[in-house]
Amino acid sequence: MLGFAYQLGWSRSRNMAVSGVKIHSRPAYHASLVAFWALLPALLVLGLWALFGDTATRTYILAQLPTEITSLTAADLEVTIRRIRQIESGFGVVGEAQTYENSAAQALREFRALTFAFVVATAAATGAVGLFLAQRRINPRLRARNEIERIVRVLLIGCSVVAILTTVGIVASLLAEAFRFFTFVSPIDFFFGTVWSPGFSSTGAGASGKYGLLPLLWGTLMVAAIAILVALPIGLMTAIYLTQYATPRVRGIVKPIIELLAGIPTIVYGFFALVTVGPFLAGIGSALGLDIRATSALTAGVVMGVMIIPFISSLSDDVIRQVPLAMRDGSLGLGATQSETIRRVVIPAALPGIVGAFLLAVSRAIGETMIVVLAAGNSPFLRLNPGEPVSTVTVTIVNQLTGDTDFASPQSLVAFALGLTLFVMTLILNVAALFIVRRYREQYD
Repeated sequence: MLGFAYQLGWSRSRNMAVSGVKIHSRPAYHASLVAFWALLPALLVLGLWALFGDTATRTYILAQLPTEITSLTAADLEVTIRRIRQIESGFGVVGEAQTYENSAAQALREFRALTFAFVVATAAATGAVGLFLAQRRINPRLRARNEIERIVRVLLIGCSVVAILTTVGIVASLLAEAFRFFTFVSPIDFFFGTVWSPGFSSTGAGASGKYGLLPLLWGTLMVAAIAILVALPIGLMTAIYLTQYATPRVRGIVKPIIELLAGIPTIVYGFFALVTVGPFLAGIGSALGLDIRATSALTAGVVMGVMIIPFISSLSDDVIRQVPLAMRDGSLGLGATQSETIRRVVIPAALPGIVGAFLLAVSRAIGETMIVVLAAGNSPFLRLNPGEPVSTVTVTIVNQLTGDTDFASPQSLVAFALGLTLFVMTLILNVAALFIVRRYREQYD
């Protein structure tokens, strides 16, 4: 229907232009406007059903139940409605159901088929009406381009508002649950405690155990530091080679291969660290007389560094290529070699962008989960040896929210306090990266 509406608007506008009439907007704008007004009513109908359809279905189910069933408690009534929905969908066993449940499920099945047909027909009818009215509006003086631009502006504003509200909602939920956690545990004990030993319980809300953040924070920073020590030199040197030395043919082959690393799922990296890198590093440690565990901060950091190489490489590549060619030519013209030009002209000019790429890579490393879950070892103790197991903030969040725990207890609520801490850390790094790039970028424009 959308394609038909677009073609109809295009044809009417095109016919007017061919006949010699001077029109305000091009046929593409008229076609887009007709397609929009044909689609909008149908989307409104489908949106209304998405909002109120479940309520209407629930009301219909209640109408099919006997009076003695509808007078049950809210929890028992909800169980009955869930059973009827399961029977209607085919996942429930009809033979074990009550007679009224089978009858209600059959009625619900017919109701769904009827409402589906009704909603589809209504959406199609309203779309057809919108199409008819929109195509009648087409005339030489119709400012279709202005209307389309206003519609696009509204859509862009709406997308921005959705993104902002989503961020606000995430922060609000983290703050609310974190404040609930701090009613059980003192913020001083949480942020400055050196022992992480939470008590687990499936019932109750007692604040048993100790919730010291410092071991988790130390493990997170250690793994991130190792990752940066691996990724920064390799990524930066790769960017320098691709921008200063590589031929266009080599660059066209090498750059996509490097960027493929960013598309590999992190669970694959974690499995690779657990099965291959960890035993390999442990073997090297045994040969050198060092105690390196297969699951350790070193294993997780090395693999994470490989994962974030494309972030540093690609961002540094873009920044270095933006350095004005006149600066390089001037350095070469004064007698500097290519390596001296890179060290004394190109890198200093691109340094703000490189630092921004570095900070963004650090925030990516701090927030990584699957690699450290599989390769770090999950040992929440303050240790200086990177060859021993550690635990990070992200690993602990996974552990605290896994299993049959009471979400009103500090054992689960601590995950939100950890998430808020991680959010603040990454926010500070991102803001610092943006500040550095914006503060010093103008010096080299």
